Amino acid sequence: MKLLVISCVLMGVLVVCLADDKYTTKYDNVDLDQILQSDRLLRNYVNCLLEKGKCTPDGVELKKNLPDALENGCQKCTETQQKGARKVIHFLIKNKREWWNELAAKYDPDGTYTKKYEEEIKKENLNI
Repeated sequence: MKLLVISCVLMGVLVVCLADDKYTTKYDNVDLDQILQSDRLLRNYVNCLLEKGKCTPDGVELKKNLPDALENGCQKCTETQQKGARKVIHFLIKNKREWWNELAAKYDPDGTYTKKYEEEIKKENLNI
C-alpha cells in the first residue's frame, strides 16, 4: 500500500515537472498574420519587448520567455510556437529590418545567439 501511495505521489510530481517543460500554450492561437499585417500592432509588440511601451498579456509572456528561448534553442516551445517564431523572424528580417536590428541590439548585443544559430540561419536562407 505504501508503495502505491509513493508511486502515485511520484507520478504526480513527474506530471507537474513535465508540464513545466513547455511554455504556456495559452496564447498559441494569437493571429500572427493579423499582427504582421498591421504596423501599429507589430510596433506595439516590438516596443513591449524593447521596454518602450505597454505590453499585452501575451507580450508579457513573450518578453518573460524570450531570453530563455534564445538561450535554450526554444526547447520549451511547442511546435506552434516554433513555427510562429520562424514566421515572425522571417517577416522582421525581410520587411522590418530596422525593428529587427533594434531587437537584436537588445537581446543579442554581442552576437552570441547569431553565432549559436548560424547553421539554422543558413538553412532558413536568412541574411543577418
